[in-house]
Amino acid sequence: MVKLDHLNISVSNYPNSRDWYVRYVGLKVEFENIDAGVGGLSGDGDAELILTQAKLPARERDCVLTFQCDSVHGKYDELSALGLPFVHPPMNVVWGYGAELRDPDGYAVRFWDKATMPGYKDG
Repeated sequence: MVKLDHLNISVSNYPNSRDWYVRYVGLKVEFENIDAGVGGLSGDGDAELILTQAKLPARERDCVLTFQCDSVHGKYDELSALGLPFVHPPMNVVWGYGAELRDPDGYAVRFWDKATMPGYKDG
């Protein structure tokens, strides 16, 4: 058996990115070493998102983070009310149906849900 355990992304400011993912995405801190600028965040799934503070040119930030939520429309409304700008609201896109915004370092962050994703079958 093989399963994804964690994904590591480089961020320019660990505390800023940690706080953003905790506040807006709803992840929780599993571990961190603030002095080293590294920490692990998790949601309801098995994989952790590891944030590592490092200098990285913007052109190398090509990772897309996709989060399943209960309601993509609800998440969009919630985050829009907090003033977060979205790349696009919930809509049909090449990868299915969902909304997209950018994190503090410019990574694409996408939200989707089972109810609105065309062709999604549970199990």
